[in-house]
Amino acid sequence: MTLTQLRYLIAVAHHSSLQKAAASLYISQPSLSKAISSLEDEMGIIIFRRKSTGVDLTDEGYRFLSYAKQVIEQADVLLAHYSRGHKVRRVLSVSSHHYAFVVNAFVRLVNEYNKDEYEFSLRESRTCDIIEDVLTGRSELGIIYLSNYNREVIKNILRSKDLAFKGLFMARPHVFVCRTHPLAERSSVTLGDLVDFPRLTYDQGTNNSFYYSEELHSTEIVPKNIVVTDRATLFNLLIGLQGYTIASGILSSDLNGDQIVSVPLESDENMELISVYRKSQKLSTLASRYLELLKDYVLEFIHPDAIIIDDQKRSQ
Repeated sequence: MTLTQLRYLIAVAHHSSLQKAAASLYISQPSLSKAISSLEDEMGIIIFRRKSTGVDLTDEGYRFLSYAKQVIEQADVLLAHYSRGHKVRRVLSVSSHHYAFVVNAFVRLVNEYNKDEYEFSLRESRTCDIIEDVLTGRSELGIIYLSNYNREVIKNILRSKDLAFKGLFMARPHVFVCRTHPLAERSSVTLGDLVDFPRLTYDQGTNNSFYYSEELHSTEIVPKNIVVTDRATLFNLLIGLQGYTIASGILSSDLNGDQIVSVPLESDENMELISVYRKSQKLSTLASRYLELLKDYVLEFIHPDAIIIDDQKRSQ
């Protein structure tokens, strides 16, 4: 096994195609295919399933890829220290649903880090991509939510991929609306109150199962629905179209402005925010500190009936 083979493996996994990976690596496809096959033979595993449309990682391939990325990352650090070039090492990578409080806590972490050089990564993404990022080592942490509806399905998916998780906090559902919205001054709203307004939800791509949705009550049929891919667009549409989205209720004006307000939603559901990480890798000091800052931030702005979950590991 060589570092070159591992870099080839990562490229093929990224492109899901031997042809595209070969082009990106400036080598021939037969040479790449031979290198991957040789690696599979040496390790005694099947890393990729070959298909007419490309390749997919096997379950064993996912696990092998996560270790391969760790090896390459460490090799890059070594090269950066002992070669003429200088490369800033990534110190923490987080993938998350589209939550403003995740960003706010991230800002606090970077300010606290206060070094002359660093590389952090924060990706707001879809549920399946967050799980994939953690599985392959692209991100050390994932932040997603569980509800009464999706809890068992998501937990089973995490277990099947040998991923661990910890609870962060429980929150009652709220809706985000613009400050001038007709319902903005209400002490609470029902789903029935919202029926005349556009519902805004985040796109989940080809994995558009209700279980992967970022919002509570995703199975509720509504006459007006707008699907978006990023939080800035969603906030703009909340203001421009008097729409709403169902969320945790945690919202502050320091980074998000004061044009969006949070109104409690009458519901039997709860939102449990969890952190997802690899069982095989102990959380770094920065990752652990980020989770502390995230909980601290939530305590400042969370609704009074929400519950911070202690650090005891949830049942895996």
